[in-house]
Amino acid sequence: MFDPAAWIQAARPLAQINIALPLLLGQAMAFAVLGRFSVGLLYCAGVFGTLAQLVIVFVNDFADRETDAHNTTFSRFSGGSRVLPEGRLAPATLRLAALVMLAVFVLFCVVLAVVSRPWAPAFALATALLVWAYNHPPLRLAYRGHGELLQGLGIGVVLPLAGYYLQAGTLAGFVWPALVPLLLLGYVGNILTALPDAPSDRASDKRSYPVRRGQWVARRHALELLAMAAAMSSWVLPGLSLLGTALVAAPALVMAAMAVPLLGSADAENRTECERFVLLTAGAGHLLVLVWGLVLVLRGLW
Repeated sequence: MFDPAAWIQAARPLAQINIALPLLLGQAMAFAVLGRFSVGLLYCAGVFGTLAQLVIVFVNDFADRETDAHNTTFSRFSGGSRVLPEGRLAPATLRLAALVMLAVFVLFCVVLAVVSRPWAPAFALATALLVWAYNHPPLRLAYRGHGELLQGLGIGVVLPLAGYYLQAGTLAGFVWPALVPLLLLGYVGNILTALPDAPSDRASDKRSYPVRRGQWVARRHALELLAMAAAMSSWVLPGLSLLGTALVAAPALVMAAMAVPLLGSADAENRTECERFVLLTAGAGHLLVLVWGLVLVLRGLW
């Protein structure tokens, strides 16, 4: 029996912010450079991001099904969608859905290539390769370690480039240094979503960042890398003065500072504080990207 609620749960709508923001930032960068913007192409980028997310979350849930089944410290931001541990969907069904979404994703990008964006399939291929390397042998870096680098590449490199290209039709004028702080933010995002899952990851020998480095060190590094990305605001916004950098970074750093008192106590076993730490730190990263995007839009309007 088809259960719409189960599929909505499997799609993890809250996770879309991780996909949508870098795509939007890439498009804001294109607007700042070119001074033009297409709502139709914005819609196309939205479809691209939605399909990419469905591929990612369905594949991740299937690949992590055994680990998630023993996870008792999951949160709204981690531990998968829970449709498999709860028995709402069968693993084979979710695997089939992942393959179907991948086919639709590739087909959509092929159509874009035929119509106006010949390199669109390259971004679908890059996304698929990163998802495969993250979840499946022989690399399976989510379990072998350093999967956070793949997420950094996906969220911080592939998606901003895809957003820029889909809106501009070219990568000419792209601010390449921007990829460094964006990669850092994607890296931080993986650390944060792994924090609540540390006990079950350790039990299943999944070598996530908190398992390899310890939860306290992982929390500290997440905040430090976020601060580094904020300090690199001029890499995203060329010509930004030192004062401008401070003003742009301030809202995110204030939010991140609210997570500092939780550094010593927000272990996964303390679910309330762990979730609060993740929410504040991830929110600070999202806020930083939003401020960057706003400044880019203002530059485009000027």
